[in-house]
Amino acid sequence: MGKSWAIISHLHSVAGPSISLLYPLYASICAMESPSKVDDEQWLAYWILYSFITLLEMVAEPILYWIPVWYPVKLLFVTWLVLPQFKGASFIYEKLVREQLRKYRTGRQRRGAAADGEDHKVHIAKEPEHDHAH
Repeated sequence: MGKSWAIISHLHSVAGPSISLLYPLYASICAMESPSKVDDEQWLAYWILYSFITLLEMVAEPILYWIPVWYPVKLLFVTWLVLPQFKGASFIYEKLVREQLRKYRTGRQRRGAAADGEDHKVHIAKEPEHDHAH
């Protein structure tokens, strides 16, 4: 059991960085070089979410230390974010992050954000409008 446990823990320590950093790095480079913007959105959303997770871990490290399932759960979640079959990063960004930014923007507009100046506004990219006059 000692050797097999050592192999499993070694694979575990290689799988995390491979799934959360190496593959996304490679896929991000491929996305930047492709003509499609859809894959750019997926990988930019991934890096935003991964950065947030990393910051959360830094702040909550004393608590997460006592939660033994944190790393495997994080690895499964990051795998879901990364795998192209799921496009989890785009999904989370669209459903959570973008929605919160829209609520924030709407709330600020209601309170007269124009008086605060343009420098503090959060701008959300809108879907391009298509000319239907053709």
